[in-house]
Amino acid sequence: MRISLAVLIVAASTSLARPVAAQSPVKPALTEPTPAASTAPAAAPSPQSKPAASPAPPPSTLIQPALDNVRATLSGTRLEKWKRGSVRDEAAADISSILGELDSNMPQLLRDADAAPDALSKALPASRHIDALYDTFLRVYDAARIAGPGDQVDQIQQSLKGLSAARRALDERMLATAQAQEKQVVDLRATVQRQAAFKCPVAPPPPAPACPAAPPAKKPKKKPAPPAQPAPNQPSQQPAPAKPN
Repeated sequence: MRISLAVLIVAASTSLARPVAAQSPVKPALTEPTPAASTAPAAAPSPQSKPAASPAPPPSTLIQPALDNVRATLSGTRLEKWKRGSVRDEAAADISSILGELDSNMPQLLRDADAAPDALSKALPASRHIDALYDTFLRVYDAARIAGPGDQVDQIQQSLKGLSAARRALDERMLATAQAQEKQVVDLRATVQRQAAFKCPVAPPPPAPACPAAPPAKKPKKKPAPPAQPAPNQPSQQPAPAKPN
């Protein structure tokens, strides 16, 4: 009876364990995240790292397109459509002067400025010629407003605006170059002053060598006194004879 009861208990326990095992879903094994899939925030870029400043464009790239536009505008100006008079004659002389300047002096001045873009001594001559050319072109525009037709006035005005913007860009470039060179001079002067004021610490002198100790003074040995010698020609003292009674 005891054996059958034990068999029934074992059978019941196994029958209860099977449904539980069948119903429990298999959990997938947890995988550790790989270093590539880690969600650690990326390192922020260093605030000190700044993009390198682009070099300033050469002077010719700033002024040459405007000069080409001025040449095309003045070459296409038809003075025969203007009103006759001194205004038209003066405008014709100014136009001829501008075209001659564009063909003779400006190309070499711009080549010199491009060869040394950071040298103000090369950019200033080109800037002065452009200023003079602008003043002459401004007189042509004023003459066109008086004696020229409207379509030519508009073309000259647009070319004048373009030349004015190019001239301003060249002036700003020269100003930036001068400021950068001035900053370099100031920084270099400060560096030289710091180096002149800096004094290397003087190393202490080495200690003087110790003098050797003087040997102890030797006491002079006393010589024994020689025995006294009797004085010469001195009678020897003999005992006096005894007197008789």
